[in-house]
Amino acid sequence: MAPSGGGGAWLIAAGKAAPAMASAAMRSGRSFKGGVVIAPEGTGVGTGVDSRPSLAPLELIVGGHPVPTAGSERGGRRALAVARQAGDGDELLVLLSGGASALMAVPADGLTLEDKRHTTDTLLRAGADIHALNTVRKHLSAVKGGWLAANATGRCTALAISDVVGDDPSVIGSGPTVADPSTFAEALDVLRRSGGVDAYPAAVVSRLTRGASGELPETAKPGDSRLARAETRVIGSRYDGMRGAADEAVRLGYHAHVLDRPVVGFARDAARTHVTAIAALAATAARPLCVVSSGETTVRVTGSGRGGRNQEFALAAAEHLTPLGWAAAASVGTDGIDGPTDAAGSFVDAETIARAERAGLAPPSRFLGDNNSYAFFHAIGDLIHTGPTGTNVGDLQIFLLA
Repeated sequence: MAPSGGGGAWLIAAGKAAPAMASAAMRSGRSFKGGVVIAPEGTGVGTGVDSRPSLAPLELIVGGHPVPTAGSERGGRRALAVARQAGDGDELLVLLSGGASALMAVPADGLTLEDKRHTTDTLLRAGADIHALNTVRKHLSAVKGGWLAANATGRCTALAISDVVGDDPSVIGSGPTVADPSTFAEALDVLRRSGGVDAYPAAVVSRLTRGASGELPETAKPGDSRLARAETRVIGSRYDGMRGAADEAVRLGYHAHVLDRPVVGFARDAARTHVTAIAALAATAARPLCVVSSGETTVRVTGSGRGGRNQEFALAAAEHLTPLGWAAAASVGTDGIDGPTDAAGSFVDAETIARAERAGLAPPSRFLGDNNSYAFFHAIGDLIHTGPTGTNVGDLQIFLLA
């Protein structure tokens, strides 16, 4: 696919699938003048697979996730520079995937990277969902909320693999190439609902307050002429992950049932309601049964333990499996990383609680209370380790019933 208008092409790829997406673009026959690939370690940059030979002349930068690092800022600034290099006759190809918000960070005027790091970490610990988190991120950034595309004078085409429930392009990667319907006032309200404004850096609160009062320009809004030459398409989502899992279940002899409704909310609450829904489905479904679902839950961190939303979901589900009879379940992040741990998620079955008791562990409620699901599953050997997968379409939950 050749660039339009007879000009050249430039490439920006950011996210956990950035190296793979950039490599595919390089194989498509396009000749790129240059660009940048921003990804976490272990996904083709830094340590892990060395993809440098296949991606030349693109620059490779290691960023941080879920909290931005100095590499994230360097990647974000380089992305803006590439966008500005793309002239009127050129095309800018932007490839986005899960993690792009943290991996491509440029603090807005008056803010520092540390302001953004502190804000992101506080929102995550408060259990803010991705829509709330990215509403704030867009209003603290010079690259998100349409600003990346606004810096390009030529045609901008963005292709996104969505890790966001609903596949809203303005939320995926915090929408660097699309108009942003959210406002400074909404971002300020997120802080109030997520620990209160006193929990956040003064410079962040000041910026959002000034923006809400009209003293600062908003993010690019629908109808902004600077985005007239930008087009964004979602090319992959949680539905692809669910279809893949269901197809494999059928191949293994299961009757597969895919739940369209996303699994969202606080992980431990979502687990209880999800098991109840599966019990109702299982009452009339053919066996053996595989139920596939997906989504993205959150965790409100109040303890001092370690874990991730998938491990917390699985641990909460373990206490409610009995009505299902013989059942096994797993909850995993499709990126292979669950929270600040080396696991993708964990596995539970009807014997999980008994195995934990034999191992001398405290009841699951104690581990949940300390947000310490990783320690629970590590002790009984039920963590799931895949390593970074190089993509992200949200979380998958798989329930098997005999």
